[in-house]
Amino acid sequence: MEEFRRAILQCGPIESFALQTVQEFIKPQKQTKLVQDENQLLENMLRTLLQELVSSSAQSREEIMLYGKSIDDGEDSHGQIPRLLDVVLYLCERDFVEGGMIFQLLEDLTEMSTMRNCKDIFGYIESKQDILGKQELFARGKLVMLRTCNQLLRRLSKANDVVFCGRILMFLAHFFPLSERSAVNIKGVFNTSNETKYEKEPPAAISLDFNFYKTMWSLQEYFCDPSLTLSPIKWQKFSLSLMVILNAFEAQPLSEEEGSANNLEEEAASFNIKYLTSSKLMGLELKDPSFRRHLLVQCLILFDYLKAPGKNDKDLTSESMKEEIKSHEEHVKKLLEMTPPKGKDFLHKVEHILEREKNWLWWKRDGCPPFEKQPIENKTVQGGGKKRRPRWRLGNKELSQLWKWADQNPNALTDPQRVRTPAITDYWKPLAEDMDPSASIEADYHHKNNRVYCWKGLRVSARQDLDGFSRFTDHGIEGVVPLELLPPDVRSKHQAKPNDRSKRAKKDEPKGASHQVEENQIATPASEIDGEGIRTDLEASVTPMDSDAMATTSNISQSSTPTPDEHQKQSPDMDAGQEAGHIEADAEAEAGMIDGETDAEVDLEAVG
Repeated sequence: MEEFRRAILQCGPIESFALQTVQEFIKPQKQTKLVQDENQLLENMLRTLLQELVSSSAQSREEIMLYGKSIDDGEDSHGQIPRLLDVVLYLCERDFVEGGMIFQLLEDLTEMSTMRNCKDIFGYIESKQDILGKQELFARGKLVMLRTCNQLLRRLSKANDVVFCGRILMFLAHFFPLSERSAVNIKGVFNTSNETKYEKEPPAAISLDFNFYKTMWSLQEYFCDPSLTLSPIKWQKFSLSLMVILNAFEAQPLSEEEGSANNLEEEAASFNIKYLTSSKLMGLELKDPSFRRHLLVQCLILFDYLKAPGKNDKDLTSESMKEEIKSHEEHVKKLLEMTPPKGKDFLHKVEHILEREKNWLWWKRDGCPPFEKQPIENKTVQGGGKKRRPRWRLGNKELSQLWKWADQNPNALTDPQRVRTPAITDYWKPLAEDMDPSASIEADYHHKNNRVYCWKGLRVSARQDLDGFSRFTDHGIEGVVPLELLPPDVRSKHQAKPNDRSKRAKKDEPKGASHQVEENQIATPASEIDGEGIRTDLEASVTPMDSDAMATTSNISQSSTPTPDEHQKQSPDMDAGQEAGHIEADAEAEAGMIDGETDAEVDLEAVG
């Protein structure tokens, strides 16, 4: 102990003798860090030394934080107790001793000191806030510091030591993180011990409206515990009392002169946090704009609590109660705006504060998630430069990878198995299953609702099944399905039925090939326009005809008398006849598409 007494009297820097003093006293097993038993021995010695220094300062009637400081010393010098605390703080910060030792000494020091000396001790704590708040020290001593501050708050008077209480609360707000749950009222418990006492019987010598006095101060019971208003009976009582107070404030408005004369907010004088409840002062308090504002702001806080969503069904307000709350809230805001001085600005600030309070309310109900986020580390390349963002050949990774695969496998795009036209029966099989009544498939899930599926099927049918493609006009997309895939009862509905035009074509004899071609060309201009995309497929399907049909068509074309211009343009008669035969076959095929008949035998009979 004598080693530390001599150490705290030295004037040099702490780092030059602090560790050496510990090693002389303890003689530790390790040179830089003490083990558990050695830490406990050092802590007991320091607490004993601190107690002796406090006792000596009390006997000499000196302030604790100034004990041992000589008059000749400069302003930068400290007393023996602050010097001892600096040495222990240095050892804890460098991890030479256990990190919670400094917090334990500060707790002992506040418990042994008077409230006057505690202000100086707390000033030392505030000056070392940055060091005490480091993570390696905060993790070991946060509970001890919280206990120390709470003990100080219990010893202080909330009416006379308002500034000191505020200093302690501000320190706790800065020392602990925002997400610290120890400072949050998780359960939402109200401070019901803050009871407002007022006179229950009217005074004899003073003439005043005592019922109004009792009504005004009875509202503090609901402001102290807002959960009481959730009861319908209590709410009706509170609502009636509040209307009496609001109507009185509205009937007796304050002028700008009265507001400026009685305003105490701009004065430097301190005042108590609670108003006096004497009935003799009621007339003066009603003329005080600060008193009115306090009462009206309490109403807004209560309404804000009632409008917030409750944790269970019991905390929910009824619809009629919500309407009454809205009406009262508008009335209160109107009175705040009328109260001088600067009523509109004051109301705007109060609304802003209550709006911000909602964020804290939702944060607390979400379980107080932490606000702090770990910083993103900037990963650098081994060379020291920043890593460049990758650049893709085709804009993104996926398209570039597809292009790379095509380069590595040239046959990927030319493989015949890659794009293969399915058979007509395989393609329409899902739709045929949907049309089966025994399958009981809902209409919303039918393949006929898929436009892409139907469009592709029409293209396949135009190339492979013209008979089925022709049924699209009469029966829709379901008529295109091959008949062999349909059940017997459904198949009968979609059987091909020749129309009147095809019947007339079978009975009438052809009057001339050129005349027939002109009629077909006039009759099918829309087919030539709409069916241009499948013109090539139709020609391919009509071209392989029987040789007898081709010969008959050629003879019919040759029997017509050509013009002189056609003799000059076409060399042999046979070639002209064959060309006319092709034109006639194309025209018949297009006409068959419109009438619903594309069978080659029917076309040949019409030509013959």
